[in-house]
Amino acid sequence: MTISASQWGSPTASRRALLIHGMTMSSQSWEGVAQLLVADGFFVVAPNLLGHAWRQSTDYRVSNIAEDLRPYFAMGTSYDIIIGHSFGGPVTLSLLPFLPKTQNTTVILLDPALELTEEKIKMNAQLVENELTRIRTPEEHMADNPAWSRRDCISRVLGMAMCDRNAIEMFRQNTPWSFSGLIKNIPPNVKITTLVSDPKFNDILDHVPSDVERLNTRVLTGIGHWIQYELPQAIMAEIPLPRAKM
Repeated sequence: MTISASQWGSPTASRRALLIHGMTMSSQSWEGVAQLLVADGFFVVAPNLLGHAWRQSTDYRVSNIAEDLRPYFAMGTSYDIIIGHSFGGPVTLSLLPFLPKTQNTTVILLDPALELTEEKIKMNAQLVENELTRIRTPEEHMADNPAWSRRDCISRVLGMAMCDRNAIEMFRQNTPWSFSGLIKNIPPNVKITTLVSDPKFNDILDHVPSDVERLNTRVLTGIGHWIQYELPQAIMAEIPLPRAKM
């Protein structure tokens, strides 16, 4: 297995964060959030998932993608914060069994792709195939997403450019697409916050379980799917203060 990741901050920092990107993205898509975390005293690691950043595979099941990340937990390595976006949501939830049981961990899910109907799978697979066939320019992304920085637009383009052209296999190999069960048995040392985009943009909120202990959900009115680009401060607001500041 080859380690492929971006890192920010000092490895000797008092707190650690692990960031899990979404489909057709890369570790560099977390640059903005990572810099905020470093300023808050974190050492930040963002792996490149299988199928991304030139990492090819024939097995794109969520369980295998999560297993590929097991080395990031070697020798009892723990994280104070784990953040997963979109497709990275199910991957993040699949990492929970790897967490040391003695370390409290805050998990933040950004618009997690927990459930997709067969119709949605076909629609999203076609969308990804179209995007990979004709990769849009940073300027086009900026025109359509005025809340994004130019850096964010460039990272979006780079993520697409480095993505395996067989990435649509992620849809086929994870059918039926049903991962909400992963969020129903949260370990006692883990708290999960789900930040969900405005329901007028999608139906993600409909698939986030309710009445689950240690699960909190916030809806971000007026904010779209790319929460880390549009409202990174909403993510930072969910990060607990270090013990010395509490």
